[in-house]
Amino acid sequence: MTFDLALAWENMPALMAGAWTTLLVTVTVMAVGGPLGLLVSFARMSRHRGLAFFGAAYVAVCRGAPSLILLYLIYNGLAQLDIVREGWLWLLFQHAFFCVVVAFSLNHSGYVVEIMRGGMEAVPAGLIEAAAALGLSPRQVLWQIRLPIAVRYGLKAYQTESLIFMKSTAAVSAVTLTDLTAAANEIFYLTYDPFTPILAAGFIYWVINNAMRLGFGWLDRRLNRHLAPA
Repeated sequence: MTFDLALAWENMPALMAGAWTTLLVTVTVMAVGGPLGLLVSFARMSRHRGLAFFGAAYVAVCRGAPSLILLYLIYNGLAQLDIVREGWLWLLFQHAFFCVVVAFSLNHSGYVVEIMRGGMEAVPAGLIEAAAALGLSPRQVLWQIRLPIAVRYGLKAYQTESLIFMKSTAAVSAVTLTDLTAAANEIFYLTYDPFTPILAAGFIYWVINNAMRLGFGWLDRRLNRHLAPA
């Protein structure tokens, strides 16, 4: 069988609707999981044993568990609890999109914790000592020295994690959301053409992947513009 351009064009609205779901899930999870991972990274690096243990346990569970398992636990498991079904929480957890955001944000944030921890630990001790010598408070050192440098150090790793995560959003079809992969499969079931919809979806994934890569590249240049040669 060959690629049917007419079939691909005819079904492009359905594929683009699925691509919109893929993008919406990706952006929302990055917006939630990124800050959440940053907060937990502070606990992970804390000198307080309880906070450090919580951070380590969080990473072990959220990063170690497959995102699909977390999704099943939240979408199917929480629905079995009376406290969820009979209370205000059901207004949120009855929606597949909300469950997807919660599950994927937990998994995504588990990686962000380690990325940020690695970035902050890589900040040269001399910079921190110099900042303290200039009279900056520990909070000022964190927000003005360590965190901005850690973001620059960790951006490449976060880019890789985000691109991998974007492609893993194909799992959302397990809880009734129609993403790009699910849209391609539905077209296949209707047309019995296994090549055209999958190849068309693959091309759209490639476009999204490269758009994200270019966006991260722009951000990297912005964050490191002071290092550019004069």
